[in-house]
Amino acid sequence: MVSLRRLGGVAGIAAGAVAAATGIVVMAEKIAVGRIRLRPDPAAGEPFGDIRGEAMTVRADDGLPLHVEIAGSEDAPVTLIFSHGYCLNLDVWYYQRAGLERSARCVFWDQRSHGRSGKSDPDLVSIDQLGADLHEVLMATAPGDSKVVLIGHSMGGMTVMALADQHPELFGTKVIGVVLISSAASTVDPTLWMPALIRPAVRRAMPSMVTGASKGRLADVVERGRHSASDLAFLGTKRIAFGDPKVSPTVVDFVERVIRATPIDVVADFYVALAGHEKRHALTVLGKIPVLVLTGDRDRIVDPSWSTEIASGISGAELVTVHGAGHSVILERPEQVNEAIAGLATKALAQAGDA
Repeated sequence: MVSLRRLGGVAGIAAGAVAAATGIVVMAEKIAVGRIRLRPDPAAGEPFGDIRGEAMTVRADDGLPLHVEIAGSEDAPVTLIFSHGYCLNLDVWYYQRAGLERSARCVFWDQRSHGRSGKSDPDLVSIDQLGADLHEVLMATAPGDSKVVLIGHSMGGMTVMALADQHPELFGTKVIGVVLISSAASTVDPTLWMPALIRPAVRRAMPSMVTGASKGRLADVVERGRHSASDLAFLGTKRIAFGDPKVSPTVVDFVERVIRATPIDVVADFYVALAGHEKRHALTVLGKIPVLVLTGDRDRIVDPSWSTEIASGISGAELVTVHGAGHSVILERPEQVNEAIAGLATKALAQAGDA
């Protein structure tokens, strides 16, 4: 029989090995992050998250307050309305605001439960509800005969598709153009960035894992972990959300902060909503107007093939693939994104004028 002393010794050795391994991992993370931060950073000093527009509150159909900001010229011939992605907020359109507000009227809004908007009843969290919210924002910020181009990133693109499904009469009349960035017309696979061998098991377990992590004491533990694992979160965000290995550390920090500011129960509620997303049937509505579909060829969250699927389902749609960029292409390659949006808006205005 093995003595208790020997068992205790083995346990002690095992615990020491785990502690040593953990220390090595933590040290490796710090070294890796330190090396990244030593690189030249052209975005250092950019006031990400600190630029504000003219603020207004729009009420959703359930009374929830939606935070909206308006920038740019009131006399511009078109209003650009920007819808952000999952776990983000309107601040991620930093470069689009800086680059486009001189030539267009720009409207940015926080989707429900995100950013400065009110927190939704979990029972009302759905892509269809986001489409209804966008309708309220559109009608409040671009009344009358104002012409609108809708721009949606990731979940924001799904929001635009939901609006097209609910209000096809707006497309070709009020809405004259659409830009869909890093988005999908149906359910997104959240395990895309993981090794192929483990994807099936993680995919099956993910719904219960995410939902369980958002409830009771476990939610508090998860939130504390999210706020303390800075180096690991930095590396994870850089790996998953970006395609360029030389992306600005300041930009990575910014995106990581925005994601971390999204409460875990909101993460869980919208994960379920994304899992039930299906709007391929709405793509025919978008064929009435000029549409640009844009994706990064290193997107590890929304596979570029899903953008190809969207473009092929919309008559006349243009597909733009940005080489070397990941899911956060709007921050990673802002010049190319802004040029694409401006080109689509110009084309849409010309076509609307002809009509």
